[in-house]
Amino acid sequence: MEEADENSHKEARRQAADLEKRIKTFSVELMLDGDDDKNNAIMSINAGAGGTEAQDWAEMLFRMYSRWVEHKGFKMNLIDYQAGDEAGVKGVTFSISGNYAFGYLKTESGVHRLVRISPFNANGKRHTSFASVFVYPELDDEIKVEIDENELRIDTFRASGAGGQHVNKTSSAIRITHLPTGIVAQCQQEKSQTRNRELAMKVLSARLYQLEKEKQQEKMQAMHDTKDDIAWGSQIRSYVLHPYQMVKDHRINMEIGNVDSVLDGRLDQFIEGVLLSGKA
Repeated sequence: MEEADENSHKEARRQAADLEKRIKTFSVELMLDGDDDKNNAIMSINAGAGGTEAQDWAEMLFRMYSRWVEHKGFKMNLIDYQAGDEAGVKGVTFSISGNYAFGYLKTESGVHRLVRISPFNANGKRHTSFASVFVYPELDDEIKVEIDENELRIDTFRASGAGGQHVNKTSSAIRITHLPTGIVAQCQQEKSQTRNRELAMKVLSARLYQLEKEKQQEKMQAMHDTKDDIAWGSQIRSYVLHPYQMVKDHRINMEIGNVDSVLDGRLDQFIEGVLLSGKA
């Protein structure tokens, strides 16, 4: 009887822990409501000043995020890898594919600071290294232009040629106005109103495509502009291996003593903490 009660208690605790985890996951996903949060992510890690020390730290971060990708069941694809002069990497860029990959990883953009006894210094001195992490969404190369007929104003008028000469005497020319953007496309070259409408719609689609392409380029430029704001010393997280062990996220004042676990990719507590704090 006591054994059955103990088993029941264990099962109840397991279910409670599982429910708590699901509630937290649901709460986090409610925060992932940005336009690009569902997208795959592209991450770049670059070593700061300091030569081999910083390059070794950049490689440690690369391993950390690679392990996080494995833990999440996501996929990673290497895009660019610049090996360090003696060890580590000068810079590495890779994509991460998975649900809400960008939404989660956008919290990692910033400067990451490492404090440790240098493995590259024979005197065993403590050394501080910096590396920058930059994350942006993977955008769909194929821009899909969807035109809502309810957002169009279609006017017909009589087509006329040069010198006022009428192409025809019916209102076959078409002018289409896309109300949300104000873009106007018209065609009067064909005798058929239907054909003129088809050609005008093609022109409108092409102009809307170009507009969307410009928006994507502006979005990417804005993200690169924020990258320039990442200054050495304004770190978002510090990883201390000596004289004590601690990882601290400076945005939310969260401290964790198990550095090895974090460097092995157990980052969700920081990522979720930042997302729930609204400081992502």
